[in-house]
Amino acid sequence: MHYLSRLEQAIKNNWDRPALGNFRGELFTFGEFATQIARFHLFFEKIGLKKGDKVALCAKNSARWGITFFAANTYEAVLVPILADFHPDSVNSLVDHSESLVLLTDTDIWNKLDITKMPTVKAVLSSSDFSLLYAADEEISKANETLQEAFEVKYPNGFSAADVAYPTDNDKDLAIINYTSGTTSAPKGVMLRYECLSENVAFGQKRLPSYPEDKIVSMLPMAHMYGMMFELIYPLCGGSSIYYLGKTPTPALLLGAMAEVKPYLVITVPLVMEKIFKSKVAPVVNKPAMKVLCAIPGVNQLIFKKIRNTLLNAFGGNVREIVMGGAALNPDVEKWFRRFKLPFTVGYGMTEAAPLMAYEDWWEFASKSCGKAVDSVEVRIDSDDPYTKVGEIQAKGNSLMSGYYKNDEATAAAFTKDGWMRTGDLGLLDKKGNIFIKGRSKNMILSANGQNIYPEEIEAVVNNQPYVIESVVVSRGAKLVALIYMDAEKVKAEAVDAEEYKKTLMAEVNKAMPAYSKLNLVEWMDQPFEKTPKMSIKRFMYK
Repeated sequence: MHYLSRLEQAIKNNWDRPALGNFRGELFTFGEFATQIARFHLFFEKIGLKKGDKVALCAKNSARWGITFFAANTYEAVLVPILADFHPDSVNSLVDHSESLVLLTDTDIWNKLDITKMPTVKAVLSSSDFSLLYAADEEISKANETLQEAFEVKYPNGFSAADVAYPTDNDKDLAIINYTSGTTSAPKGVMLRYECLSENVAFGQKRLPSYPEDKIVSMLPMAHMYGMMFELIYPLCGGSSIYYLGKTPTPALLLGAMAEVKPYLVITVPLVMEKIFKSKVAPVVNKPAMKVLCAIPGVNQLIFKKIRNTLLNAFGGNVREIVMGGAALNPDVEKWFRRFKLPFTVGYGMTEAAPLMAYEDWWEFASKSCGKAVDSVEVRIDSDDPYTKVGEIQAKGNSLMSGYYKNDEATAAAFTKDGWMRTGDLGLLDKKGNIFIKGRSKNMILSANGQNIYPEEIEAVVNNQPYVIESVVVSRGAKLVALIYMDAEKVKAEAVDAEEYKKTLMAEVNKAMPAYSKLNLVEWMDQPFEKTPKMSIKRFMYK
């Protein structure tokens, strides 16, 4: 079923119910949402925008971000989402590279851009109130000035649910160009068709249906495919309500919003859940008396149930599932979550798959895996024995990209000769089809004696050590070095000796490592590691 059919039905069935809102701010019902879309359609028509023309969207998360997305998407313009955090030069470059004719952006971002570097742009609109910030000619200004009058002429009795009709005969047409980074040289714009989005929505609604009474708190960047799909497109197609936090939230703001909104689903990255565990749970379960109680059958189940309820209540009390993606969950944290029977699962995906490639319901989720291939994707391991020998994870299916926009070289490199997409991830399968990621192929370290070392596995052990917030393991010459970022406040409060701690940490980690994966050196970092929008560490900066 086409996702726009689902959206159309959700609008008609929930006309007066809330659709998109800013937490404690502006709120649009499904009817108001559809009316705003219709206004955009009329404006696009009046300025000569055609099917397949590009509309760039570079703005902070908000309800109007969602409206803009669907306005272009239902008009059959190609939406070009660009992260608001990209450097202005990168935004200029990507708008130009995509040949976008319309740009919607925040006023503060617009003030830093250079329109002369975006020569195809005919109109720039404000994402805060949809006002016109720039017009290439008088006709566009006039179209904007007379929009309300034209809208009243077209819909003399007002815009109603009966007027909502979105195209669904476009499965193979280009819907989105999503740039995976802000690089200005040879940018990789992932080309996703309407069917890519439909497949993800269909799978989400099949495995975790959303309903009109359901709500969700959106905290991931909307210009990233993970947030765009599962905190906007999928829930809205089920008639659910979405509330935007607008900026990267503090833990207090996030939990406050969760408590007030009471979401049915939490979409997040492992780092967030690991921080919650370390700050809220670990200090409790690591107390000597609690360790004893947690080892007593019966008693431990009462304790675990109480911790589970405390965690779920912190998220509002209505959560049916916590879905993590973007990175592996720390194995020790996962072990504790399982003991608590927390309803969590870890999926696997990438922008090139719009984004989901693997998932499993929390009650079936295999430990240390990232689920099984979703309905629209086949997965294989490029290995002589995919069950015991690590190889690249490769995929094919209806939800995978068409290629990279105006980048034939990168497109050719992304696919094998027999048409499978290279993920760049290394992994194994089990007999049930569960996928186990070992690491990124570009991160893998080859030891002097030919052993494959996966730094992610070492980091998982390092991150379990006291005071460690996050780490990166790198190879320098023939030595393995752990770069660690510590909890500075705790270190200071407990007067930890840095040099002694490094020795202790290295000894503890090396106990758990095979001979070829032992650390040779530990370095203390002064600042948190630089992150991508999905909160993965930018490893290339720390080689």
